[in-house]
Amino acid sequence: MYIPSAFRIEELDPLHSFIEEFGFATLVTIREGTPFATHLPLLLDREGGILFGHMAQANPHWECLEGTESLAIFTGPHAYISPSWYATRPSVPTWNYTAIHVYGAARRSSEKRTQEMVDALVTKYESNRANPWANDLPDEYRTNLLRGVAGFEMPITRIEGKFKLGQNRSEADRDRMLFHLRSGGTNASQLAEFIDQQSTRSSTCADPTK
Repeated sequence: MYIPSAFRIEELDPLHSFIEEFGFATLVTIREGTPFATHLPLLLDREGGILFGHMAQANPHWECLEGTESLAIFTGPHAYISPSWYATRPSVPTWNYTAIHVYGAARRSSEKRTQEMVDALVTKYESNRANPWANDLPDEYRTNLLRGVAGFEMPITRIEGKFKLGQNRSEADRDRMLFHLRSGGTNASQLAEFIDQQSTRSSTCADPTK
């Protein structure tokens, strides 16, 4: 991924946090000489540096995972930026966005590990709901469902982070950009919130008293 130095994120903590928050990924692997993609949720084991996931047995993607490098693409808030927002003239339109690319060769998980991973996914996405689903399926039903999926784990060999948030603009341009993003639609306001979070984190990290 092309990453100008102003937009590059190298610290593992913000990269890991991003993956955990925006866990629905695009997994790309070369299959029969052509890129093949599957869209799916992935879990991160921070300590082990491993991504976990599963896909349908009927999906031919899992057959080419073993021993072949794959790319998992995670994307977060993004929005169009109008040049009319900037104090600097002349300026041109752009698109600000957040993305992380994770590389590694996946391997097939055991049945036990696959079941644990599926349950962990349910726990992650149900835990914050007002009335979480109990995941109390009958044993036979659960067993039959698990036979229809292929679990895998992908040790991370390389990770790249790009947060293109206007860091290359003047302070006045960034302030005006944020003002308009906050009053924009859903995508724009989500990007503004993310930029605010990054600014807060940077300020905290820079202050040794906090």
